[in-house]
Formats: sequence, structure tokens, C-alpha cells
Amino acid sequence: MSDVFCSPAGTLADGRTVHRWRLAAGAVRADVLTLGASLHALSFPDRTGQSADVVLTPDAVQDKLTVARYLGATVGRYANRIAHGLVPGPDGPVQLSVNENGHTLHGGPDGFDLRIWDASPFRAADGVGVALTLASPAGDQGFPGNVEVTVRYSLSGAGELRLDYSASTDAATPFGLTNHAYWNLSGSRRSTVHDHELYVAADSYTPVDSALIPLPGPPQAVAGTPFDLTGPCRLGLILDRCDDEQLALAGGGYDHNWVLRGECGELRLAAVLSHPATGRVIECLTTEPGLQVYTANTPSAPAAAGQGFGEAPGSHPLRRHTGVALETQHFPNSPRRPDYPPTWLRPGHPYRSTTIYRTGAVG
Repeated sequence: MSDVFCSPAGTLADGRTVHRWRLAAGAVRADVLTLGASLHALSFPDRTGQSADVVLTPDAVQDKLTVARYLGATVGRYANRIAHGLVPGPDGPVQLSVNENGHTLHGGPDGFDLRIWDASPFRAADGVGVALTLASPAGDQGFPGNVEVTVRYSLSGAGELRLDYSASTDAATPFGLTNHAYWNLSGSRRSTVHDHELYVAADSYTPVDSALIPLPGPPQAVAGTPFDLTGPCRLGLILDRCDDEQLALAGGGYDHNWVLRGECGELRLAAVLSHPATGRVIECLTTEPGLQVYTANTPSAPAAAGQGFGEAPGSHPLRRHTGVALETQHFPNSPRRPDYPPTWLRPGHPYRSTTIYRTGAVG
């Protein structure tokens, strides 16, 4: 049985109303917010049939504008970092708005994650969904061109949550989206992901400098490094290691891009995240060339008293290593790197991207 329905999720301080769209298919539930076209919840059973929400989100939607920014959100116009916010455009250099130590992160200070998107439900042969749309005007955060964006969330009876992204423009602009959900498959908002196992279908990654911008030169092989996830690796063996310079630069964990096997545009397996204690598993498939893995290495500022994740009033919206983000996307700083897969959206050539999260449990 599949269903989709809408309800108010809260009101922001400026008076804007945020709506929650619930997708239900079999034993799986997904909540999507119009604020940031965000994945707000995803619940599915463990090996004993016990369902739990595995997406970390704050209780108050207002927190998604501040201490819990990016959690579950669609980020853009360009996901990840662009060095100095400066890109060489076809008509000369383009200066973007900067918001992280002089660089542009996730689209700038007023990115897509802070916008209220329009939403409409739809039904498909194998489930239900909601389509969210946004118009981004020319000059938005310094990006050229008017852009029309759509993110379609659909949930199938087989427990697959599918995200289909599309966009068009009237002038060339750097463009690339991702979803920034943080996963904790234990179903507890208090536990870390040290007991999770992660597999990534990649033989190389892009090392970074102190600003987390990829270093010059080609990607580096993961073999013999803590970035070798070609066999499922327990994250607790990696997190907090202080003997690896790359992990230390990221704050004691991963905040790096893996170069996925296969062709950009081809839907294939990117990663498998599992939690042996509950049996819950998420398989991530994508058409994107890269996967940014972030293990929440730097805790956010505390939420106001009574807020947080509900289980622990006054707690951080995202505490250190309590979640892992699997951000399917183009490589960081790609608009400045002609050696990376291209990221310019151009008139007459629509942007298309798909990511699928397959839920399940193993005995």
C-alpha cells in the first residue's frame, strides 16, 4: 500500500510556513520538507521488524537555518567547495559569493537549502512521490543565468528512495546538486557511527589541503591508506586516527571525495552503509562521478534549550561522529579544474542526475 500526504511542519521566524510531505510504501516511510527540498526522515525495519528513523534532523525547522544547516537538504547551485568563489567563465571570470574562509561552500551564504520550494505530489506505477521546484534568478549568489530546478523524490514498494534531479538555464553556469542527509542506521540519535560498516566502489580519491580543497594533480590510489573502503570497513577503526594527515585535516575523520568506478551518467553502485547490530543496510546508487563522505567530524554549536533531536533536550543538532553523509556529486572545485568531469550547465543541455537509496535488513 502506497500513499502520499502533506501537513504543516512548522513556521520560520520570518513567517514562512514549512510543509512536510510523507511518502509511505509498505513498511518504509520518508518525510520531505519544502524547506531546502530536504529529506527529513526515512524509517524502515531492522532484522527483527522494528522500524526506526535513520536520518538525523532537528526537532525545530527553524534550526535548519542555523545550527542544523544542510542536514538532509538539497544543496546548490554547486555542492561542495569552489576555491575563492572564483571560476573562469566563458565570458570571463565569475566571482561567486563566499561563505567558508573565503571559499564558496554548497552554493554560498544563501544557498538552495535555505529556500522554500514549491511541491506537488505524484503517483508512479511502483510507488508515490513529491516533486519540488525552485527558480534561481541570474546573479543568485553570483551565479550567472536564470535556472529552473526540480528534485523528484519517489518511494517504491520495494523500499527504494529515488532522487531525480533536473535543471535548465538560459546562460552557462556552474551547477551540481546533492542531498546532504546524515545517516545513523542504529535508529538512535545518541549513538555514534563507529559501529557502522562502509563500502565505497572507488579505487582512488582526491586528497585535500587545509581548506579541504583538492590538491593539484591526479586522484590518488586508496590502496594502503585509510581511504581504502573497497572491502566493508568498520568506521570506528578510522575515526579519530591521528596518524594520517588527510584525516587530521578533516578534523579526525572523512570529509573527502572518492572517484567512483564506472562512467559519469551511468547508474551504478556507489556505496553500502550497514549496521551489523540491527542488520539495517542502505545501498547508494548514483549517476554522479564522485561521492563525498563526511563523518560529522566537527560538532555544531548547541541548540537552544529544549531543542536538538528530542532524545536529549539541549543537545547538539549533530554531535561528533553521530552520522555519516554520503553526498553523491561532482568533485569539489570542479569548475576550476578542467581535468575533472565538466560541471557547466548550458542552454539547451538540461542537467540530469539520479541517486537511489535502497533500504533493507540482513540477518
